[in-house]
Amino acid sequence: MGKIKIHVFHTGEVCVAPKLPFGGDDCSVIEASGIFGKKEDRIWLPVSSYLIEHPKGTFLVDTGWSRDMSPNGVFDKKAQIKSLDSRLLYKINQGKVGLGQCIDEQLLKLGIKDSDLDAVLLTHLDCDHANGLKQVSNAKKFLVSADEVAFAQKLTNRVRYRKTWWEGVNLTAFDWNDTQGAFSKSYDLLGDGSIELISIPGHADGLFAVKVKNDEGKFVLLFSDGGYATKSWEQMITSGIAADREKQRQSLAWIREQSLDPNCIESLANHDSDIQPHVIEF
Repeated sequence: MGKIKIHVFHTGEVCVAPKLPFGGDDCSVIEASGIFGKKEDRIWLPVSSYLIEHPKGTFLVDTGWSRDMSPNGVFDKKAQIKSLDSRLLYKINQGKVGLGQCIDEQLLKLGIKDSDLDAVLLTHLDCDHANGLKQVSNAKKFLVSADEVAFAQKLTNRVRYRKTWWEGVNLTAFDWNDTQGAFSKSYDLLGDGSIELISIPGHADGLFAVKVKNDEGKFVLLFSDGGYATKSWEQMITSGIAADREKQRQSLAWIREQSLDPNCIESLANHDSDIQPHVIEF
């Protein structure tokens, strides 16, 4: 197998209460939401997407914000509420994406059109991961775990997930076909173990990490919202938004184990403010 290249993009920013990313096991949903918190305490975090250039195809992991969140490249409350299709969700997290930062805009700088993408891999369906789907609507396939589709359809998640984000896009829900990870649930994307989508439930039922491995066993782990920064797995700090606290801790422990593996080249959280856009080649 030839070289693998992973591009780490920042596709906007999200503004949240500090306890949403780092609230810990005892954090309540209300605390994490920040609805009653002080505006000045909120923090801005990057929203990441990843392009995997693999000998067997070109794959995008998550989509970040759509252009209609920030039509002019600046914070726009009215446009954002319309894009999110939810005034309440806007109160929980605000977003912005500068001109040239949407995923399709960044791909074009590399000479890549959305129609060149063999698949878009959606680690889960939260707004800052799926809102940008319309920017890459001509990709060949859109993959999300069947567990996440079922989770998104629950009545209790009507605030968290809005169907309008993937309207007009044909999502393909996959069942786990392999046994990697803490829960022995993973999906071997190419049938050779080089790209595994590994179940890391807790933050969301169908959340998965993407493990990209070369022939020598060296790998990069993209663990999405399984933790919000390197310090999450270093100090075992769970996030404030959780569907299942126990599974969240199990998933984070697995992320820690993988991150400490000598074969791990990089282990990346989606919203880690210490990580800058860069390219990994191995």
